Amino acid sequence: MSFNQSSNLQPPASILTAVAPIDRLFIFIMAGGSGERFWPLSRIHTPKHLLKLLGKKTLLEQTLERFETIVPPERIFVLTNEAQHAVTLAALPNHPPKNIIAEPAKRDTGPAAALATAVALRQQENAIIGLFPADAMIHDVATFCHQLLEATHTAAEHPALITFSIKPSHPSTSFGYLELGEKHEAPHAKQTCFQKVHQFVEKPHLTKAEEFFSGQRHGWNAGMFLWQAQSFLEECHRQQPELASFIERFSTETSPEKLLQRDFAQLPKISVDYAIMEKAKHVIAAIAEFDWDDVGHWTALPKHLGMDAKGNTVQASAEKILLHDSTNNIIVSKGKTVALCGVTDLVVVQTEDAILICHRDAVENIKKLPVPDELK
Repeated sequence: MSFNQSSNLQPPASILTAVAPIDRLFIFIMAGGSGERFWPLSRIHTPKHLLKLLGKKTLLEQTLERFETIVPPERIFVLTNEAQHAVTLAALPNHPPKNIIAEPAKRDTGPAAALATAVALRQQENAIIGLFPADAMIHDVATFCHQLLEATHTAAEHPALITFSIKPSHPSTSFGYLELGEKHEAPHAKQTCFQKVHQFVEKPHLTKAEEFFSGQRHGWNAGMFLWQAQSFLEECHRQQPELASFIERFSTETSPEKLLQRDFAQLPKISVDYAIMEKAKHVIAAIAEFDWDDVGHWTALPKHLGMDAKGNTVQASAEKILLHDSTNNIIVSKGKTVALCGVTDLVVVQTEDAILICHRDAVENIKKLPVPDELK
């Protein structure tokens, strides 16, 4: 990787303030997760976002293509880790290699957000940072891009940190929630409603999730963020001085690669929600009008891949799956013939060296399997 521009080589402020918001936008895709819930297909070196789960391209490729419609490749960065760096480079052969950055240690999304802000500051001192996960599925790309543009304008005009709120489709206990308050006026926005965020709420129990769903004052926290670099830096100074110090040193350092290797692993291991968002002075939610799925478990596949007449979802060559009197199953085969007879509600995944058989209701617990190191 190479960080060949420094924020001390900037044009005059009068020129910078005239830059259009979209020309200040730098996108960072977080692609360092392990995807344990998709074992045995997902492994340390080939996590969920590097799998072709929902089509002929990986989730990371699909995520990258979404942003390429509005931001040039040189302003799109992928944040991964050293274990996945080589395979991520191979998965994105047409993307600038220097924009695929390997974090030297897993420190969660708080330090990742600080690194993203620091990298953008080296390019432009009034940069706007967009931070997005690599493994979400969005089909309505046109609406997503339109709302991203409107959110970018809002970020440019206001020092608030912006997050995207997903309208709940059911009372889920798998997501964190945003308690939404009064409307935030954004005159330029034609398609996006912005609301102030009163509170971040951890994943609730079912009764509370049902209350949130019926009350219609809460949205799912999708982990998608936008902010002015200086706004985020100010919040870091107030809440996480170690992150603020890292941003400032990195954004002006003559050898940022060495600083990254030396200092990143020393940063606190903390999510950006805990570190900054939950106690930030001003947080605004953009209410998503596009479809969104975090593809969190094997049970997400039917919505995207479809089902046969008996509710079975298959990802394999048709001749490799034999079914009799079996309903509502999810079957993934990577070569061998899989036969199901008289069973229902199962997830069956066959890879070269492992077979998973799991009830659909237990997919959340796949990550608790005592998988030996050689199969991780």
